[in-house]
Amino acid sequence: MRDDELAHAVRLREAGDREEARKLLVELARRHPGDAEVAYQTGWVHDALGLEAEAAPHYERALAGRELGADDRLGAYTKLGSTLRVLGRYDEALETLAKGLAEFPGDAGLRTFTAMALYNAGRSEEAVSTLLKVVAESDKAGSYRRAIEYYADHLDEKV
Repeated sequence: MRDDELAHAVRLREAGDREEARKLLVELARRHPGDAEVAYQTGWVHDALGLEAEAAPHYERALAGRELGADDRLGAYTKLGSTLRVLGRYDEALETLAKGLAEFPGDAGLRTFTAMALYNAGRSEEAVSTLLKVVAESDKAGSYRRAIEYYADHLDEKV
């Protein structure tokens, strides 16, 4: 029953019926308070509705254990870090994203959200450096890869 209800709620969210999905997921979360997958999906639907403050505790519950699969765990770290940043909780966002990177080293999404949180925390040089490194490692840098990698750590260098 739980699996069917969860799958139905996810389908509703994916189809754009987020408010109905939220109602179902909130009820599922009430009935299954220790269920990491339910918590993750409940956080996600709140996020999709722009209810970041309500999403954060669900993501935190989802990450409290090790029950989530790797993809959902990565998603929970990314979504929680992003949510905390949007809420202005930059230090918590950076801490969450760092924990995510400890589990998923080098993940471009986590690193990009880290750069945004660094910027918001007033650490612009680190933010730009982080983004440049993500770009340099992507397939978008082309023949500029070496230059981008160099300047990621030498932004203030002048000739």
